[in-house]
Amino acid sequence: MPRPYTGNAERTDTIQDFVAAIQKAIELLLTLNPQVTEIVLRSLQVTVSALVISLIVGIPLGAWLALTRFPGKRVATALVYTGMGLPPVVAGLIVYLLLSRSGPLGDLGWLFTIEAMVIAQTLIALPVIVGMTMSSILAVDPLLRPQLRALGATHAQAIRAQLYEARLGVIVGIVAGFGSIISEVGAVMLVGGNIEGRTRVLTTAVVQETRQGNFDLALAFGFILLAIAFVTNFAVVLLQGRLNR
Repeated sequence: MPRPYTGNAERTDTIQDFVAAIQKAIELLLTLNPQVTEIVLRSLQVTVSALVISLIVGIPLGAWLALTRFPGKRVATALVYTGMGLPPVVAGLIVYLLLSRSGPLGDLGWLFTIEAMVIAQTLIALPVIVGMTMSSILAVDPLLRPQLRALGATHAQAIRAQLYEARLGVIVGIVAGFGSIISEVGAVMLVGGNIEGRTRVLTTAVVQETRQGNFDLALAFGFILLAIAFVTNFAVVLLQGRLNR
């Protein structure tokens, strides 16, 4: 005899399991589960550290590339744009080789540590911030600086004015850099090792808990990632509104 069709029943069970997992994830978040809190704080530590380093280096470098003429500028620009599309796993591989025992920085002992993860995320975010800063400044009216100089502004004042006009594009670059690393998994898993209690972050935790069938924890980490992305983007929208006034 033919077996009865059970597709709808299996589908219903899957939906129920998914709803139960969401409920459990919300419970973990509302009760400030220690495991979840630890991973969230470590993720923010790594991402914010990498972003700050990228900003300190990337914005001045992008401005210099946009405002300065020098031999090889086109090559440098092409390298920056290439870096913007650098696959994260390749960035992780580069950092891994540098920090491995046989690598040039192996004596630091940073492989499978927070420091290695910060370096990998910096390598990912830096070209994005440099490229967006450079493009934003180049998009400003090229006649602005000569006009300001003709009105008596100093060279430094003219450059500051040009940077101010490019501010919104620079902010978008910062958000793009943040987004490229907060959601990254390949590089941090490669150089951090996803070690529980030491280097596990939100993205690697999602992968780990999903593999183990702990969908409630995986969904909780996923919801936190979405919440961080939303809060960041909402803050940028508010900032853009104030800057446009």
